[in-house]
Order: sequence, then structure tokens, then C-alpha cells
Amino acid sequence: MSKFNQKNVVVTGGNSGIGYATASEFVRLGANVTITGKNEAALRTAQEEIGGNIRSFLANQANLADLDKLVSAVKESYSQLDVLFINAGVVAMAPFAQITEEQFDQNMDINFKGAFFTLQKFLPLLKEGSNVIFLSSINAYSAMPNTAVYGASKAALNSLARTVATELSPLGIRVNVVAPGPVNTPIFGKANLPQEAIGQFAQAMQQRIPLKRFGNPEDIAKLVVFLASEDASFITGSEYVIDGGVNLNPILS
Repeated sequence: MSKFNQKNVVVTGGNSGIGYATASEFVRLGANVTITGKNEAALRTAQEEIGGNIRSFLANQANLADLDKLVSAVKESYSQLDVLFINAGVVAMAPFAQITEEQFDQNMDINFKGAFFTLQKFLPLLKEGSNVIFLSSINAYSAMPNTAVYGASKAALNSLARTVATELSPLGIRVNVVAPGPVNTPIFGKANLPQEAIGQFAQAMQQRIPLKRFGNPEDIAKLVVFLASEDASFITGSEYVIDGGVNLNPILS
């Protein structure tokens, strides 16, 4: 019997990248999974490709009304939740002096405010022994140029996770953070940078990675699944960096 047999899982932003890979892994291990996203066609495609016990729900993590509808739908389907993977996020890269209010609001509304209220609204469904995992980023620590707002949103998320890990521990709910480094996901193409600049950035970054490759979404998915499992039953309030060793040499040029 799978370790996640009949466990109920929600993955926000589950129609692509890390969310897609993680939802696939949970389904493979026997879980009932609901994925969310803002693109109906992409959600439908992901649900068909992953197959098994998977549902999809159209929801924008930054929209609290959407979150209310999502929670109601999950409650109707599952009644209780075992794993909540708050993965949905955006990145807008720009020099500090050029960041607009729109970019600021978009990053904070989805990456922090949306994540904050996703957990708050799902809290009544989280049973004793359940698990919450936030997807953060090494940009919360790295001070990489052009990531002032994105990095700040992820640093805020890390702080939130530590606080709620303390508050929810009497309920038997564990809360942890996964902070990836460079990973091959579609989010790079949404970074508000020209394609040529993205290519140059990716090439330069790969040379800085001691393991000399970008991570794959499946690498992150396996860590998320571990943290959600009984094998990690004594782990809460922790932040796990998974970056191929990038932070070993943070000042390397």
C-alpha cells in the first residue's frame, strides 16, 4: 500500500513546473489530489496528462473570493485535508529603481498575501498530523540583483512559515519551507525579461552551480513529498534549500 494511499492533497499552481511534478508524484503514491491554477486550458491539460485521482480547480491565489470557492469545493470533495502545498507564485525581475507599483503588488499579492490567506482559509480542513509546505526560493537569502520585490516576498513567506509552525504545532500540524535554486520551469519565461537576457542569465547561472546543471521540477517534488510523509514526522519550522550547491559560493562571480 502506498504511503499516501487515500490521503487528500491540494497543490496550488499545479498545472505546470514544480506544482505539476509534485501533483504527479502524489498521485503516483496513491493520493487524491486537487490542483489549482489561473489558466483553465492548462489545468485541463495537466489533469488529463497526470490522470488518476486528480481534480482541477480554476483559482487565482491572489483573489480571496477564489480561495473561498476553492476551500468550499475541497471540503465538499474531501471533508479533511492531509497535505497543503502552497506553490503558486510569480516573479518579476527588474532593477530596484525601475520596479513599478504594479510589479510590486503582483509579487506581494500572489507570493505572500495569497499564500498567507490560502493557509488561513484551509486551516479548518487541516487534520491533526497534516502538513503544510510553502514553496519559497533562494532569492529570499541571496540578494541577487533585479529580485528586490520577488526576494522580499519569499523572505516574508519564510517568516510566516516559522511563525505558523509554532502556532499550529499544538494542533499536530507541521509547516515547512522548500527553497529551490535555479530550476527548469516555465516561470523563467514570465520574468519580464527579453528572451535573449533570460538565455544569458541561465548560461551564467549554470556556471555558478557546483553540480553544473539546473534542477528539474521532479527534484523539488521528491523533497516536498518527503516533508509531507511520516518519514519527516519530527520536522517542522524548517527551511530546506535545494539549489545544486549555489549558496556554497554566494559571492562567486
